[in-house]
Amino acid sequence: MMKKPSGALTFCLLIIFFFLSPKMMMMGMAQNNVSVGVVLDMEEEVAQIGLSCISMALSDFYTSNPNYATRLILHTKDSKGTVLGAAAAALELLKNVEVKAIIGPFTSMQAEFVSNLGDKARVPVISFSATSPSLTSLRSPYFVRAALNDSSQVEAISALVKAFAWRQVVPIYVDNEFGASLIPFLADALEKVNTRIPYRSSIHPNATNDQIVQELYKLMTMQTRVFILHMGPSLASKFFDKVKEVGMMSAGYVWIVTSSVANQLTSLGSMEGVLGVRPHLQSDFDRIKNFTDRWIKNRQKHNPDVIHPHLNIYGLWAYDAATALAMAVEEAGVVNGRFWTISRNAEDLEAFGESRVGPGLIKSILKTKFKGLGGYFRIVDNQLESSAFEIINGEKIIGFWTRKDGIIRKLNKSTKPSSIPKENLGSIIWPGDNIQAPKGWAVTTNGKKLIIGVPVKEGFKEFEGYSKEVFEAVVAKLKYDIPREYVPFGSDGKMNGSYDDLVQQVYFGKFDAVVGDVTIRGNRSNYVDFTLPYTESGVIMIVPINDKTRKNTWMFLRPLTWELWVTSFCLFAFIGFIVWILEHRVNEEFRGPPSHQAGTIFWFSFSTMVFAHREKIVSNLGRFVVIIWCFVFLILVQSFTASLTSMLTVQKLQPKNDDINQLIKNGENFGYQKGSFVFDLLKKKKIDKSKLKPFGTEEELYELFKKGSRNGGISAALEEVAYIKLFLARHCSMFTSVGPTYKADGFGFVFPINSPLVNDISKGILSVAEEDEMMEIENKWFNKGNGDCKDSSTSLSSNSLGLDSFRGLFLIALTASFLALLVYIIIFIYEQRHFFSSSYEGSLWNKIVLLIRHFDKKDYHSYTVRKSEFGDGKREIRTPETEFNLHFHGASASTCPPSATSSPKHTYYDNESDFSFEQGSPSPNHTGK
Repeated sequence: MMKKPSGALTFCLLIIFFFLSPKMMMMGMAQNNVSVGVVLDMEEEVAQIGLSCISMALSDFYTSNPNYATRLILHTKDSKGTVLGAAAAALELLKNVEVKAIIGPFTSMQAEFVSNLGDKARVPVISFSATSPSLTSLRSPYFVRAALNDSSQVEAISALVKAFAWRQVVPIYVDNEFGASLIPFLADALEKVNTRIPYRSSIHPNATNDQIVQELYKLMTMQTRVFILHMGPSLASKFFDKVKEVGMMSAGYVWIVTSSVANQLTSLGSMEGVLGVRPHLQSDFDRIKNFTDRWIKNRQKHNPDVIHPHLNIYGLWAYDAATALAMAVEEAGVVNGRFWTISRNAEDLEAFGESRVGPGLIKSILKTKFKGLGGYFRIVDNQLESSAFEIINGEKIIGFWTRKDGIIRKLNKSTKPSSIPKENLGSIIWPGDNIQAPKGWAVTTNGKKLIIGVPVKEGFKEFEGYSKEVFEAVVAKLKYDIPREYVPFGSDGKMNGSYDDLVQQVYFGKFDAVVGDVTIRGNRSNYVDFTLPYTESGVIMIVPINDKTRKNTWMFLRPLTWELWVTSFCLFAFIGFIVWILEHRVNEEFRGPPSHQAGTIFWFSFSTMVFAHREKIVSNLGRFVVIIWCFVFLILVQSFTASLTSMLTVQKLQPKNDDINQLIKNGENFGYQKGSFVFDLLKKKKIDKSKLKPFGTEEELYELFKKGSRNGGISAALEEVAYIKLFLARHCSMFTSVGPTYKADGFGFVFPINSPLVNDISKGILSVAEEDEMMEIENKWFNKGNGDCKDSSTSLSSNSLGLDSFRGLFLIALTASFLALLVYIIIFIYEQRHFFSSSYEGSLWNKIVLLIRHFDKKDYHSYTVRKSEFGDGKREIRTPETEFNLHFHGASASTCPPSATSSPKHTYYDNESDFSFEQGSPSPNHTGK
């Protein structure tokens, strides 16, 4: 009899059974097989590569995850390369097999139709090769693109075009939904970098060799040499064969291929010189290499005819798509149950049910994230998230592009990239084994000349020749020749319309360029391109000259300001007074009654204006002051004369009125050149149209001015600087330019939008302008027959001379005068120091008064006084004895010598007063008897 197990043993058995029963059940249960459809073009190599990668992906996945309860069972159908074939294959899989998901189809056109079926059946459709941007607009909830959208590469392409400053490119694309859907995105990206698409070349998917060659010859006749190729690999291979055959893979050409071609360059043969962009695989190199080796062995095993199989990114995307689907099926717990059947007519193409597990499965797919062979797998907006792009030259990677950093040399590097994008790229071999980057355009090779429109006008004909000669000088600076033909826009000396009409001819294609006096304007730049200006810019007003200023009664006072006149008058009087002080005691000319002396002061100072003073200066200090004063006054007089002369000859150039607002207020008429934009400028000033008078020639402008506003003429004219300079060069004595300069950009050469010539011609203009050649051309056309007539703009009235102009000279004169006066006072006081001795009676004030009175006396010690009164220059000194004898006996003073014992008493006499004093004992009260 068996014993019952104890409680502890029973508990242990239950624990073991709990942990082992799931595995035992799994071993005993059959795994859940989930049917998945695969719709591909089995004739395409890319599809064959994708199918083999899908099979390897499922094998690798379930080997790594043996405990998964689900297994994907593939049901492969051939779409036979058509949309109908893909639709028929998808219908069969949905109706008969009831697949829970579909991998494929191969092309974007097939994917658009199949995705609609998937939406109706609630079956996810996952494509690893449908890259057309048009699929995004479908907003299909059950379509998943496990590949990059083609539109994600256009910014990388435009960055490459911008780096080399190519202004025009021609896209060449396959003429179907796949090719055409990329062009709008590409055009928008190129427009942002100011690059134009002058022509779009579409190639039929089944184009013959002759048709391709015909299109290539057409491209050769264009100026553009930069081409962007977007098509499938098989058509691209045929196309490049013909490119090499016609010689377009030579120096000067640029070929850029999109990812659809760049992803498979290795299978297209030698593509040296071709640039391309393709997605960067952010995955482990060793992992990819290991898989590639296994894939090659497997490919050669099942396809021994393939000698050199090449794995591409579409195979890696197929691998990741299959892996993601296997993970999502397991996550969603999909079972191989039947669809919900919807009652429909059996003959209806859409007679299939709706998947029970579809909604859950699509949610699981969209949430699936992992690091796959093709990079990080994550679905955003129902498509694979974009990553960095590689920039390749042939099969060599020369750089990368990221949305954050633009073009860079290396990824994940701390070094700061260069601000010049093309310097971040490695060395490039261009077509023709050229290392020099092509300029991107060339003169047409079909013998076509550049048709250049030239404005023909009644007047100002000099500008036609001037503009053409400047253009010829600029073209001569280019490193290439431009076949050209000048065609007049006008007949019988008249333009066929306005300048706006002429510019529009370039936009319409009648002219390839316009060379003439065409002003650069903002509204014109909307449909044409201008070079840099080759003339001065701006619009100014011209008016007649006022000649009445020369007849002004007080014109002679205008050379000096009133401050300078007053200062000069005061300085005249001051210098005369200083000279009087220095000469009064020693010069008879500066003596006499007070009124006479005052007159002498003013007469002497003002007579120096013409150097006609008759007074002779005898003192050294006086001579010093007069010499300095004559130097200062000579400069003042010469400046006055020069200023007055200038005013009498230049003042006539002053305008009658230089205020345009005042002229408008007065109702004056204005002139403008026919066909010029100045008419619009005057209208903006709110001038009545009846007040605007057009002119076509210089003669007409002159006659309008001659008539004046009252007689139907004009009082002012507005015109561009270049025209005004030419007119004034011939009429500078009668007219002048006045007022502000209104903004305008000068004359420029006109070309079509984004013309490659604009940049080179602009550089040529700068080169010519920096040399004397531009000045020589201007002198040749605008300075003929001008004589000595100068531009009145440089002959405006000069201002009156002010005090500041002579401050330094006046300071010199004053300093010299005060210095001479100071020296004189010191000498005078020193000579009369006995007045301040202690023996001299009287107060200090009395002494000063007496000293001043003494200043009024002649200085008989002076040589000039003695010489003027005595021929020998000696003055007799009389003693009392000699005076007595002379008075009573008439004897000479020399006959009676003085007593030896007597104290000599010296008496000085003159005709004005006498003053005697005992030598050694001066006394102011002691007078001679």
